[in-house]
Amino acid sequence: MGMTMSQKILAHAAGLESVAAGDLIMANLDMVLANDITGPVSIHEMDKFTKKGVFDKNKIALVPDHFSPNKDIKSAQNCKCMREFAYDNDITHFYEVGQMGIEHALLPEQGVVTAGDTVIGADSHTCTYGAIGAFSTGVGSTDAAVGMAYGKAWFKVPSALKFVLTGKPAPWISGKDIILHIIGMIGVDGALYKSMEFTGDGIQYLSMDDRFTIANMAIEAGGKNGIFPVDNKAVAYIESHMSPEKKAQYEKTGKKPYTIYEADEDAIYDETYVIDLSTLKSTVAFPHLPENTRTIDQVGDIKIDQVVIGSCTNGRLEDLEIAAKILEGRKVAKGLRVIVIPATQQIYMDAMEAGYLKTFIEAGAIVSTPTCGPCLGGYMGILAENERCVSTTNRNFVGRMGHVTSEIYLASPAVAAASAVTGKISGPAELGL
Repeated sequence: MGMTMSQKILAHAAGLESVAAGDLIMANLDMVLANDITGPVSIHEMDKFTKKGVFDKNKIALVPDHFSPNKDIKSAQNCKCMREFAYDNDITHFYEVGQMGIEHALLPEQGVVTAGDTVIGADSHTCTYGAIGAFSTGVGSTDAAVGMAYGKAWFKVPSALKFVLTGKPAPWISGKDIILHIIGMIGVDGALYKSMEFTGDGIQYLSMDDRFTIANMAIEAGGKNGIFPVDNKAVAYIESHMSPEKKAQYEKTGKKPYTIYEADEDAIYDETYVIDLSTLKSTVAFPHLPENTRTIDQVGDIKIDQVVIGSCTNGRLEDLEIAAKILEGRKVAKGLRVIVIPATQQIYMDAMEAGYLKTFIEAGAIVSTPTCGPCLGGYMGILAENERCVSTTNRNFVGRMGHVTSEIYLASPAVAAASAVTGKISGPAELGL
């Protein structure tokens, strides 16, 4: 019986020749991730273990990104807890202010996750790394604690859904539109505990940033993980972002520090969906679920109070480039707040050198240090009563970004930028683009 990409990775991690959907396995982990909300919980759980210390200082990543730079005393205490743990255990991949970034943009950029890896993170959007052919999924803080201590995790092997992407997307259509279309089609529980496997000739037209966005939001359809085939574009990304230790390993052994898995031709899928990317339109998720989608021509006249461009979903360089192209030579609508958040320090510098940050500021937006802040209603963009926000983030639940009567409309960077100019939910076409 054939296996999917995810099943092959899990079989290897478990030291088994094969696995099937529903099997319970113990897998060895290549990376364990925690942030400043979940990390302290994991660390305090580890205090209860008889085993002390971590299983491998090079296979743990600690990234204070949700409330960092510290927004209050409690967040400062959480970051202090992580910092002391990182120093006590000589954790290689600890990224704080100065090296910081939003975790799911930072880890691929730093090359600490790669194709063929089995990764868990105490954050639901850990599924992002499927864009480079890893099996990566979110877990609870207790599971992350066990992972940091022992380097292992239990899994029930997921069944899979196959998404065949065909055709070339139209201009301004990005990965965000594609995944919102899919979530709108199958619902927020349409892939519950299933692997979402993307394939088809249309993938060649998707940038790596598009793929990261799509894999990132697999969890919003209930997916255990999302995963893409490792093509030449993915290999080029992986090889240009190798971590120093992986480079050293490569130079020493001559063996590439990643493994490419492909689904078997007779792999079993619960469902197969074919999506013609050339037919997709800019898509917006209305409150209060990511499945509540409408195409831009169905939106109507909805005035907004704030725009957020950033997050682990859409804070990468290509996202900022798209927004800058639309905002260049234009002004933010009067009375509107526009917050742009580059996802990592490197992205911040690249955007600065490309002139994007100047474009944003001249248009009337502000640019923040890398942070998750507004996405989870933390800081740097909290919504007041009855306010509306167009956001490139990943969730629009009740009260997600602030007051329970506020409204969040999820959209692509192109729609967010165009909306910033018009003051209402708009696509680039409304600006003549």
